[in-house]
Amino acid sequence: MSELRQEAEAIAEQFSDHTDVDPDDVEERLTTLVDEYRVPLDEASRSVTNSYLEDAGMERDELGRGGSEEVLVNDIDEDEQWVDLRVELVDLWEPRSDSISQVGLLGDESGTIKFVAFETSDLPELTEGQAYELSNVVTDEYEGSYSVKLNRTTGITEIDEEIEVGDNADTVEGALVDIQSGSGLIKRCPEEDCTRVLQNGRCSEHGQVEGEFDLRIKGVLDDGETVTEVIFDREATEDLTGMTLEEAKDMAMDALDTTVVAEEMGEDVLGRYYRVTGPTFGRYVLVDEMEDPGTVDVESALIEARSI
Repeated sequence: MSELRQEAEAIAEQFSDHTDVDPDDVEERLTTLVDEYRVPLDEASRSVTNSYLEDAGMERDELGRGGSEEVLVNDIDEDEQWVDLRVELVDLWEPRSDSISQVGLLGDESGTIKFVAFETSDLPELTEGQAYELSNVVTDEYEGSYSVKLNRTTGITEIDEEIEVGDNADTVEGALVDIQSGSGLIKRCPEEDCTRVLQNGRCSEHGQVEGEFDLRIKGVLDDGETVTEVIFDREATEDLTGMTLEEAKDMAMDALDTTVVAEEMGEDVLGRYYRVTGPTFGRYVLVDEMEDPGTVDVESALIEARSI
């Protein structure tokens, strides 16, 4: 069975408890997008699923894939997967949006992961320090960082046991030798619970949208032996560069060019030595904490490190 056919049957299965969806029709739609329009399969799958949702008058979180697998939080490495978790609620944060009922950290022996529950899901509130079995939660990805979303189909069961929560943070250091494309002033999709970075004003899931500005740096640290790719989010980028989002927007507006922001940042931070700590997702370390020992002679430091 081809990968495209497998995806078609999986999409049809998602709707099996709600409406009749023909796998052959799904496959035909996927084939049109993938073969004729050269759309990547994952994007084509989201587009076709959204089309069926619209036709059925359903929300995405009403769907579920049968037989969700229980996983450890640090093993989550795919977007939009349905999984079960056995976790403890480690920390709760203040939601930044009225649409969010709870946001915080869940943890198990492998580490921690962010979770979000939305008001529309009408779920019971979770309690900090309590252990739970959570069934049918949905994974989400943002800049290589994975989180989970609780939805109206999520099952929540309190369990009477203590779960030892592991630490999945890594500490790396080195000279910041490169700032990659996609750094500086960027735009993200404004749709609820979507934070994808826009490419030419287009979100891979929601199409052409009016984006919201954000800051980030995708950089490369070199300690003389190992090269590590890191991502600084808005808060970390502002700490690193001393440039706020509003200042970056003003700079780009004056120059009529957003690329000047990354160029200005590079002048300030390239050639400095940093020690950063955060979880590793894919090939990136996501910076939560940072130390700045100061300016170094990058070439001399790397030569010395490689000679040790």
